[in-house]
Amino acid sequence: MEYTKEISIVISLFNEEESLPELISWIESVMTKEKYSYEIVMVDDGSRDKSWDVIKKLSESNPAIRGIRFRRNYGKSAALYHGFAAAEGRVVVTMDADLQDSPEEIPEMYRMVVEEGYDIVSGWKKKRHDNKLTKNLPSKLYNWTARKITGIRLHDMNCGLKAYRNEVVKDIEVYGEMHRYIPYLAKNAGYDKITEKPVQHQKRKYGTSKFGLSRFVNGFLDLISLWFLSRFGKKPMHFFGFTGILMFLIGGIMAAWVIIEKLVQQSNNLAFRPVTEQPLFYIALVAVIIGFQMFLTGFLGELVSRNSQERNKYNIKEEL
Repeated sequence: MEYTKEISIVISLFNEEESLPELISWIESVMTKEKYSYEIVMVDDGSRDKSWDVIKKLSESNPAIRGIRFRRNYGKSAALYHGFAAAEGRVVVTMDADLQDSPEEIPEMYRMVVEEGYDIVSGWKKKRHDNKLTKNLPSKLYNWTARKITGIRLHDMNCGLKAYRNEVVKDIEVYGEMHRYIPYLAKNAGYDKITEKPVQHQKRKYGTSKFGLSRFVNGFLDLISLWFLSRFGKKPMHFFGFTGILMFLIGGIMAAWVIIEKLVQQSNNLAFRPVTEQPLFYIALVAVIIGFQMFLTGFLGELVSRNSQERNKYNIKEEL
C-alpha cells in the first residue's frame, strides 16, 4: 500500500490557543531537520477559546496543516477517530497539544515502526512533572491494573504520545472514552507487536490540566467493559449461560436440601422448621431466579450477536 506522506501527526485539542503556535513551530523544526514528508491533522474538540482561529492562521502559512472542528466537545476518542480517518501517512503519531509531549521523540518512534516492524510504539513518561498525589499515584495504580487485565506490558498506557502503523488506526474503532486503551483494542484486532519508548515529559506551560477523578474512575469502568467485550463479545452465552446454569443448579440443590431435610425430620417425628421459615430456602429461590435471568440474558445476547452485521467481521492480514 502506498502512502502520500511518511508521517501523519494527529493532535486532539480543547482550549489550547496559547500553546498551538509554539507546538507547530516545534514540530515543523523537527520534520524539516529530518526531511520527512508529513501532515498535521488538528482536531478542535469544541474549544471555547480562539483555538480554531489559530489553526486557520497556522494552516495559511503551512499547507501540511489540516483542521477538523467539532460543533461541541465530544471527547478525545471522537477527535482521534476522525483524526485517524483523515490520516494519510505511513506512520500515524498522536500527541497532546499542551506542549507536554516532545516532537523530538517522533523520529525514533517512526524508525521503530518502520525498521523494527512494531505495530505500536507507546511513549512512557518515566519521569513525570505532574502532582504526585492527584495524578502520579492514580496513574501508577491505573497502569498496574491495565497491565494485569490486558496482558500488555506498558508502563504508561494513557500516554498521549504514540506511533502506529497506518493499518492499525484504520482497523480499530475508538469510541466513548476508549482512547486510553488503543493498544488493547489493537491487540484484540490482531496487532500484537507493541512496545514502549521512554519519552521526555515537559511541564505544562499554558492552561490547566483536563485530568479529574471522574476520568480515573471511568478509566477502570471502560477497562472492565473492554475486557468483557474482548472475551465474550461474540459469545455472550459462554459467560451468562454458564454462570446462570451454575447459579440455577446451586439454588436448586439448596432448595432440595431444605425440603428433603424437613421431610426426613417430619417422617421420623423429629422437631423441624417449616421450609418457609428457613432463610436458606429464600436464598436458594433468589439463586434460581438470578440463574434463570442470567441464562435468558445470554440467550438474548446470542440472538443479538448472531444478527449483528459485525458477527463475521475479522481482520485479514493478507491475501494472494
